[in-house]
Amino acid sequence: MRRREEISSAQSNLASTDERSGSSPAVDRSQETGVVVSSPRRSPFVWLILFLVITYCSWAVYNYQFESLPMPLTAEQAGKRGFSEIEAMKHVKALTDFGPHPVGSDALDLAVQYVLAAAEKINKTAHWEVEVEVDFFHANSGANRLVSGLFQGRTLVYSDLNHVILRISPKYVDEAGDSTILVSSHIDTVFSTEGAGDCSSCVAVMLELARAVSQWAHGFKNAVIFLFNTGEEEGLNGAHSFITQHPWSKTVRMAIDLEAMGIGGKSGIFQTGSNPWAIENYALVAKYPSGHVIAQDLFASGAIKSATDFQVYKEVANLSGLDFAYTDNGAVYHTKNDKLELLKAGSLQHLGENMLAFLLQTGPSRDLSQAHMMKNEQNSKGNSAIYFDILGMYMVLYTKNFANTLHNSVIMQSLMIWATSLFMGGYPAAVSLGLSCLSIILMWIFSTCFSALAAFILPLISSSPVPYVASPWLVVGLFGAPALLGALTGQHLGFLILKSYLSKVHSERKQLSTSTRGNLAKLEAERWLYKGGLIQWLILLVIGNYFGLGSSYLALAWLVPPAFAYGLLEATLTPVRFPRPLKLATLLFGLSVPVLISAGTFIRLAATVVAMLVRFDRNPGNIPDWLGNVIISTFIALVISLTMVYLLSYVHLSGAKRYFVFATLLMFGLSAAAVFSGLVPPFSDDTARAVNVVHVVDATGNKQGQGPTSYVSFFSTTPGKLTKEVDQIGEGFVCGRDKSSVRWVLAINTEEVEDFKLEGDSEELIPLDAKSSIDGWHIIQFAGGKNSPEKFDLTLLWGKHSADEARKAEKEKTRQPLLKLRTDLDRTTPKVEKVLTKLPSWCSLFGKSSSPYTLSFLRDLPVDF
Repeated sequence: MRRREEISSAQSNLASTDERSGSSPAVDRSQETGVVVSSPRRSPFVWLILFLVITYCSWAVYNYQFESLPMPLTAEQAGKRGFSEIEAMKHVKALTDFGPHPVGSDALDLAVQYVLAAAEKINKTAHWEVEVEVDFFHANSGANRLVSGLFQGRTLVYSDLNHVILRISPKYVDEAGDSTILVSSHIDTVFSTEGAGDCSSCVAVMLELARAVSQWAHGFKNAVIFLFNTGEEEGLNGAHSFITQHPWSKTVRMAIDLEAMGIGGKSGIFQTGSNPWAIENYALVAKYPSGHVIAQDLFASGAIKSATDFQVYKEVANLSGLDFAYTDNGAVYHTKNDKLELLKAGSLQHLGENMLAFLLQTGPSRDLSQAHMMKNEQNSKGNSAIYFDILGMYMVLYTKNFANTLHNSVIMQSLMIWATSLFMGGYPAAVSLGLSCLSIILMWIFSTCFSALAAFILPLISSSPVPYVASPWLVVGLFGAPALLGALTGQHLGFLILKSYLSKVHSERKQLSTSTRGNLAKLEAERWLYKGGLIQWLILLVIGNYFGLGSSYLALAWLVPPAFAYGLLEATLTPVRFPRPLKLATLLFGLSVPVLISAGTFIRLAATVVAMLVRFDRNPGNIPDWLGNVIISTFIALVISLTMVYLLSYVHLSGAKRYFVFATLLMFGLSAAAVFSGLVPPFSDDTARAVNVVHVVDATGNKQGQGPTSYVSFFSTTPGKLTKEVDQIGEGFVCGRDKSSVRWVLAINTEEVEDFKLEGDSEELIPLDAKSSIDGWHIIQFAGGKNSPEKFDLTLLWGKHSADEARKAEKEKTRQPLLKLRTDLDRTTPKVEKVLTKLPSWCSLFGKSSSPYTLSFLRDLPVDF
């Protein structure tokens, strides 16, 4: 009688499950026991609709989080105390009208004078209880040697830099001048662009902010310093000269840096420092909060080859604060297309309103000095913040100490649940767990291999190895479709292995028919694939927590909600232990939070990686054409493997596999055809290829009596040959990988020289002390204004090994010089001018702190001079 009740219960439960999960009502009844097991079939159209819904929701999250910008306000709409983008855009227009304004140029002098005049106007219109001090600061010569990041192993020497500095404080609060908030950006640009994004937009925001703050500061307890510096593009020299030379720098308690690594969009936080006080206040009051700790982790790892003034404030001044950056359309960074026409409406309003609310929150606070002191008293690593925004509307913020507690709790609970499950399931459960992990590994392998194969094929069918730079959506078909197909292939192979093993396990249950045992194996295999996704995210959470990565919150988001949904909707206490098809509600409920939190972030990261490929080849000609494709394809494959594991586990019991395979092949085929036919060009007038045209006067290695050689060097930091461009220019260029230069530098051979000092105009710029090196060279990089020293004295101290005869003999074979010098001039020679007039419209000169101008002189000094 008892047995009959259990069978009846099983029939009822399994039948109702078929209805809830969208499975076919086909039934198999064991003749011996009467147990009913549905044939595990899921409608292919249900799964395809589910896939499209999740894809659409992910894209919608991205658009709302990163593309939705506030409406620009006029001066009348903003009011006297508000922020107006329309007014700020007038400053952007004025600064970009000067054209490129690098250090030492007449255009930079004009730009500085414009900012100075705007600052004086703010002084005249400020609230009568607010004191506005304007300082035109001339920085003396100095040397900037950072211990980490992009400029490690270099000494950056500067001279004759001019900055505009405003200090806004309440007139009747004497102590306000002793506790200040620094807001900083740079006026100068690289030589190749007018710099609408980098960084005229930031300067304009600061000018409009200063005007608004000058109407509020009578209620402040702290002063606000606005630093408009020059020399940032030459190695963060403006920030260094202010921190080391200006008397106001001693009063700074918190630093806010505004930067641009693209043009417009939402300006988000990507660095915070060790003290969370600043971002806590920002998260509390920002109208449109934007920021992700994953960007901070990537920046700190060196994956993003860039540096901002915030590094100087952290390393040299030991300050915490916030580092903002515009990152939209990063492919135009430091090219001619960093122009006013591409600056999105609402970009300045977004940053301006956030910053104004932040300054109105921190300016009146009495906690600023205490917050500055806290960073020396607390564990900076454990007290630093983990932060991310949700849809650009809310910011989630907690410290690493809390994160460690939370993560450890989740990890321990997960391990206890898994241990209990394996104990109850015995040996078959342990083997099934291992096979589910194997399915995850197969997903990663097949997805990466399929996507990488497309990356290798691409240079063979396209005129450019990176044909998607101007049209980033192409990566969906070129790399996303193969990655999806590979993920499905790998997981389905794992599904077949799991089903085979589980069929053997169920074969011992002789009371069940063969078809029943097969159906049970399929149902159980589906569940183990889902649980395999939980395992992969648990492993990533353990790894991230061990290394203290702030971006471990992503693993937490992709582990807890799907696990909770599975436990709530799939676990059962019934004695009938037959598996059932996974419910669609489990997937929708489990993925809602992860998609909301991370879908936009993953899409933005992919777009950022695509944009960075424009300047990927930092030493032109030294990397294979396919390498950039492999990096972006691998990134996409890993993201798809990690995030699609739950959704793909539902496809194996449906007939959607063939439709899915056809759709991915069609997407890849259409994308490849668009690239092969040239229908979608790799570059455009608004997204240009980064190139350099340099007239080189090379006097290196010349024997006495021989003159220098002269040639025009044409090279690109964007992967791919310049064949098409050279054909259009038609000036008889030949391939010469050894002819490209690396920027103005003095490189000192540290294997021969133990130490050195540098003096300019009888002033010691670089003293004798321990110096770092990269690959046996220490690099001095100098930039300055028109009145900089023209003569320098370099004193070299020979290393002890220089007297070693055996080492001398070895060095004689390699012929490494003692010194290597390149001098750049911002002049366009007739030869260069001729090339520039014929330069294709899809190419743009590219500037950075280590790239040459259009005229360079090369010299070296042998060891045995």
